[in-house]
Amino acid sequence: MSYSIGQVAEKTGLSCYTLRYYDREGLMPFVHRNAAGRREFSEADLDLVDLITCLKSTGMALKEIRHFIELSMAGDASLAERLQIYQQQRASVDQQIAQLQAYRQKLNYKVRYFEAACEAGTEAAVEGTCDLPETVTINDALRVKPAQRRSSAS
Repeated sequence: MSYSIGQVAEKTGLSCYTLRYYDREGLMPFVHRNAAGRREFSEADLDLVDLITCLKSTGMALKEIRHFIELSMAGDASLAERLQIYQQQRASVDQQIAQLQAYRQKLNYKVRYFEAACEAGTEAAVEGTCDLPETVTINDALRVKPAQRRSSAS
């Protein structure tokens, strides 16, 4: 079965403009054109478009993706080089995940901090450090709002 560029756009969430741009940039030499010159995508082409999207979303530059696609088109002769690229990109994603986890820890601290500040009615009553985000406390002597009683039913 073959798909038009509009159908591929609908299936992938990429715009027709983006797909045409990728084609102009040499990322989709695998896509065939019919007698009228229109792009026709196969199921295998959809898999490669999905791979391009994955690589781009993980931070790979279009130039590097083009090189990777060229290697893919070369077949088995490029297996080792493609494996190395996948390993490098995986390491890059692992670094991105670690950085995002650090950002999440900081955000967790800020959420706890501002929840405590709202409860106390002032930031001045909040004590804690981002290094230990679970240690946010309220200094009752500096509270503006009275402490809320916690029900024993919870």
